[in-house]
Amino acid sequence: MLPSNGSSNVPDLSNTSLITFDDWTLRIRASKHQSPRLLLLLHGLTGDENSMWVFARDLPSDYWMVAPRALHPAEPGGYSWRPVQTGTFGRPSFEELLPAAEGLIRLIDEYSASAGFDASAFDVMGFSQGAAMSNMLALLYPQRVRKLGILAGFVPSGLDDLILKRPLTGKTVFVTHGTRDDMVPIDRARASVALLEQAGARINYCEDEVGHKVSITCLRALRSYLED
Repeated sequence: MLPSNGSSNVPDLSNTSLITFDDWTLRIRASKHQSPRLLLLLHGLTGDENSMWVFARDLPSDYWMVAPRALHPAEPGGYSWRPVQTGTFGRPSFEELLPAAEGLIRLIDEYSASAGFDASAFDVMGFSQGAAMSNMLALLYPQRVRKLGILAGFVPSGLDDLILKRPLTGKTVFVTHGTRDDMVPIDRARASVALLEQAGARINYCEDEVGHKVSITCLRALRSYLED
């Protein structure tokens, strides 16, 4: 599932670098800011380290952006945040995504230490399956995630007990979804919003009449959310 920003599917790869770090392939955009903020960009199913850069234009200059390639090959191409399982398309569970969530936290800690900046708190946004991963990170590590952008995504199953602990209390989460999305139906997105609210989050919600993509209006709202 390759993302779209409502006007173009062409990633903005200007001023980025493709690197390998431990077992990961990363596309990064370093910041010259004295105290950069880490923004983690998580692609959807069949995406890769290039996919999320369609959303990166005009984001704050103090962001040090890191877009990792998921570790599992997907069909017919690209990558997945869990091993591909026949008949479970679009329905990854907490248990299936947990190894990737733990791996991403280790990656953030080790990469930021090597690059010499503080990522004890970071921002994350993801598209589709990457949005599910972003929700996982925020619910599992609420002390680490500062801002959370959920683009055409959902809350994975199996998180009910954790949600009841209200780990997102005091956080504002940005969620955008298309009413004509045939990959992640709008009813599922609205149910996920309710789960995030049960977890204590305040929701900044942008819904528009588009498919499995982010509209121009909602992209502007996302940028405004990340600027503060």
